[in-house]
Amino acid sequence: MTYRMNLLRLAILKFVFLAMLCFAVTTASATEKPRLVVLTDIGGDPDDQMSMVRLMTYANHVDIEGLIATPNAGPKKIYPEYIEKIVSAYGQVRPNLELHEPGFPTEQYLLDRISHGVPIDDMEGVGEGNDSPGSELLIRVVDKEDDRPVWVTVWGGPNVLAQALWKVRETRTPAELAKFVAKLRVYAISDQDNSGPWIRKEFPELFYIVTPGVNAGGGFHHATWIAIGGDKFHGRFDGADFDLVTNEWLDRNIRDKGPLGAVYPHWEYMMEGDTPSFLYLINNGLNSPEHPNWGGWGGRYELYTPKTEKWFLEPETRPIWTNVQDEVLGKDGEWHTTNHATIWRWREAYQNDFSARMDWTILPYEEANHPPIVKLDHPAYIEAKPGERIELSATNSSDPDGDALSFEWFCYEEAGTRAMSNSRTGVKHEIYGFDQPQARLTVKTSRVMPPGKGTMHIILAVTDHGTPRLTRYQRIIINVN
Repeated sequence: MTYRMNLLRLAILKFVFLAMLCFAVTTASATEKPRLVVLTDIGGDPDDQMSMVRLMTYANHVDIEGLIATPNAGPKKIYPEYIEKIVSAYGQVRPNLELHEPGFPTEQYLLDRISHGVPIDDMEGVGEGNDSPGSELLIRVVDKEDDRPVWVTVWGGPNVLAQALWKVRETRTPAELAKFVAKLRVYAISDQDNSGPWIRKEFPELFYIVTPGVNAGGGFHHATWIAIGGDKFHGRFDGADFDLVTNEWLDRNIRDKGPLGAVYPHWEYMMEGDTPSFLYLINNGLNSPEHPNWGGWGGRYELYTPKTEKWFLEPETRPIWTNVQDEVLGKDGEWHTTNHATIWRWREAYQNDFSARMDWTILPYEEANHPPIVKLDHPAYIEAKPGERIELSATNSSDPDGDALSFEWFCYEEAGTRAMSNSRTGVKHEIYGFDQPQARLTVKTSRVMPPGKGTMHIILAVTDHGTPRLTRYQRIIINVN
């Protein structure tokens, strides 16, 4: 009797797990917008201004609930006026953006959500007497009656977030604090002051994506986010197409396009170091914010406690979502295995997408390009066994401009739990008809333990033949058991 009951429990647990996984797949590209609060040390390195311009072109993909200026590393001053300038430029082009996609917030809506922290860096800005309009705004946003999590993207130091957490812990019960922390999702661009390690240590349950460390110790060189465009400065890596992030490319594709392009500055060190934090949230069919290990335009991360490196401010005391490697064939024809590749592998797609959205700020609908609509002819979650043949199909995909479409099916091996690499060819998994609307693969046996079990992530990338070419995705998860 006990044996049968155990079997029943296992069957129920398996059913619940698979149902949850299926739900995650089907909602990974859902239309529900993420809630977003940005903490930015705008006013120093111009890259924050660059990232803010790009964010405005995706303002209909997220619910922006706070744009908070934080102290920059130089004179310890805050510059919310830089945010206001960019939002005002956005207001001039918003009517044109609305011709291409709905849902762009008004200029006044965004202006009303601009705030600031205290002009004090590090943990000196946390504690009694350090409440600020920014920290109070963040608390109100999290407390709002809304079941969606609040994404806090940190483009500088996070002491506004630290102050909000400190105050909630001081003024609420442990249960109320736990509820507050559970609503938060943080994506930080490294550690730009010591409040980041403090937050992670003091609030161990907080969802936190970060490559720990500071630039002074070489931390930016090892960071995942640097791959947005730091090939030749902080990052110093090969494989990506650097021509797509030069000031010359940005002149042609961004700066020369209307009022919003006019407030996009030239970079001094690299392009848009903060952009991966919100590209991670864009609804493109690939990104799945609750699953950093699945990978997307903002990179891929795994949950573990990293060993202490010399550029860390202090040892990590808990698991965080942090650096992990992808193996990607680079523009140079060589294979590259690095955490940087988790972002630069998508560079052509996210740069073309930005260029097209800047076209939307100045062109009528019929003169601009719009992304294809990817539609699978079968569920996005598939149960399979080793040796089984899987038919893949997306024949109902379309393009709003009537452009021809190119298809690419590939196995994103690192995102799954079932190893599939072919060591002889370097191909992740052989998909017949990989460049056609219909394709197939056979679930091969594996010598990796556990034998043959685990998930495979199959990505369909559909690219139109407009100008510039735009790409959207669908993710299929095959559970092999």
